Amino acid sequence: MTKYNYEFKRKVVNNYLNGKGGFKLLARKYGIAYPGQIRKWLIRFNALGNEGLKVQEGRRYYSFERKLDIVQLYLSTTCSYQNIATREGIPDASFIAQWVRIF
Repeated sequence: MTKYNYEFKRKVVNNYLNGKGGFKLLARKYGIAYPGQIRKWLIRFNALGNEGLKVQEGRRYYSFERKLDIVQLYLSTTCSYQNIATREGIPDASFIAQWVRIF
């Protein structure tokens, strides 16, 4: 079970886009412990639209080849973990950070 559902994320992102507050103000208003979470939602929304805010069901399995491709992509560009995660459809950038550390 996720902490924030799609409708909640959409409401917070809409408030940000409509100028109703910054990350800190909206985090305080909606009880979000980490204001950077709103920034992550905004990045995913800008890259993937509404699909970027939807809750992903179940665990995902990434093959060794897929992980290696993503690690090589990270090492060969100046993109951040978050940018690559968003572009590649990986729900959490920390997965990529872990793969890079292991590599």
